[in-house]
Amino acid sequence: MDDVEAVVLVGGKGTRLRPLTLSAPKPMLPTAGVPFLAHLLSRIRAAGVRRVILGTSYLAETFADHFGDGTAAGLEITYVVEEAPLGTGGGIRNVAKHLSAEDVLVFNGDVLAGTDLGAVVATHRRTAADVTLHLVRVQDPRAYGCVPTDTEGRVLEFLEKTDDPPTDQINAGCYVFRRSVIDSIPEGRPVSVERETFPGLLASGSRVSGHVDTSYWRDMGTPADLVHGSADLVRGVAPSAALPGPTGEALVLEGAEIAEGALVFGGTTVGRGVRIGAGARVEGAMLFDGAVVGEGAVVEHSVVGYGARVDDGASVVDTVVGDRAVVGAQCELRGGMRVWPDVVLPPHGVRFSPDV
Repeated sequence: MDDVEAVVLVGGKGTRLRPLTLSAPKPMLPTAGVPFLAHLLSRIRAAGVRRVILGTSYLAETFADHFGDGTAAGLEITYVVEEAPLGTGGGIRNVAKHLSAEDVLVFNGDVLAGTDLGAVVATHRRTAADVTLHLVRVQDPRAYGCVPTDTEGRVLEFLEKTDDPPTDQINAGCYVFRRSVIDSIPEGRPVSVERETFPGLLASGSRVSGHVDTSYWRDMGTPADLVHGSADLVRGVAPSAALPGPTGEALVLEGAEIAEGALVFGGTTVGRGVRIGAGARVEGAMLFDGAVVGEGAVVEHSVVGYGARVDDGASVVDTVVGDRAVVGAQCELRGGMRVWPDVVLPPHGVRFSPDV
């Protein structure tokens, strides 16, 4: 698909993910050993697309410092910065002058997916669409905007979240735009493709197609989704060519030390220089570089930030431990708790179990 270009929209800090590492935007958070955005870029490259426009409004230099001109990823990357947040539609319009292809793949930068991008483009061209949306079927669509289609795959309408959705098809955050549609989006102001651009196209009689499948898909907007998405990448459930090691029960990066008798599994990422003590149990977790898990500690489906410590016998379940924070010995954290960076919880400082 060397006649297709890609646009990736990456937003701000992602406040729903705090506290993690407060110095990096969400798409740069380590996910299965590399910045989250690297997984999307690897899929774009694998589909045969070579030119990517990265649109951002926050810490753009962070992306450029890491990915450079894209050569190392087999891509040509151009960076475009918004002077002020412009929304999804406004962000797409903001990069228009950098585009040259007739068909443009557009991605929301905080979605982990496994759809066949070539098939989405093929649907777009076969139906002579102005815009084609990747739609994924989910078990419970009530939390998402629903997109019903007719028997020919034509999008009928865009529905906000509802308790009685008429379809299990939702907008998966991947589109193919005809270049002329991008040029028609109002310039210099916030525009939502979901609320303005797509409904406007339907009202005008334009062809909006849906490419529907049941491929892997996860919105990475919460800590729980980040943890589970990372584990899926490590185990090979979610596809990526950017994984810095083989798929399996754990991804262990250089310099990490795992003591004899420790159990590390479930798609855990063990960052550089991490130490895991004897008898510890680590399942489906993300341990950022320099983190320490003490002897007999339990870490399940949680994030342990850069240089943070979970001391001996502590239990951390469904929790985010910020950079350099300390969870004292025998503490128990669970159920979506968050420990901010540099906070120190003393031994036995937080417990749910009765002490005897």
